[in-house]
Amino acid sequence: MSDRIFGLVGLCVAAIFAWRATLIQESFLSDAVGPKAFPLIIAVVLALSSLYFVVRPDPDPRWPPVGRLAEIGMAVAVLCVYAVALPELGFVIATALAATYLTWRLGTAPLWSVVVGVLTSGGIYTVFHLILGLSLARGPLGF
Repeated sequence: MSDRIFGLVGLCVAAIFAWRATLIQESFLSDAVGPKAFPLIIAVVLALSSLYFVVRPDPDPRWPPVGRLAEIGMAVAVLCVYAVALPELGFVIATALAATYLTWRLGTAPLWSVVVGVLTSGGIYTVFHLILGLSLARGPLGF
């Protein structure tokens, strides 16, 4: 039963995601695919994945213990705080902090989590901003 509920929630999220993607305004200087294509592809993949859970649920699902559910809840909370902090702290700082916490909770030693968080943030910044020229949120340090 819980798999079907999960699948139905996923279908609702996919429908909302697809609906919001159709509201994206297209510029007259758009490429052939347009800005709606990628969000719609994600919505279709999410819908198909969710439909699988509705049609073929696990007959005997095992829920994680309460402590593990709390860990998952904290990871979701960190990602929500990340989204709110991104405009204020900037991409590099916010991503480094979020990646540090998440890698630490996945079992990396605290010092290595900081190293991984900083390298992840710097690597993504290098690829998306410096190489591809995409605009990322600027922080108080200007990057």
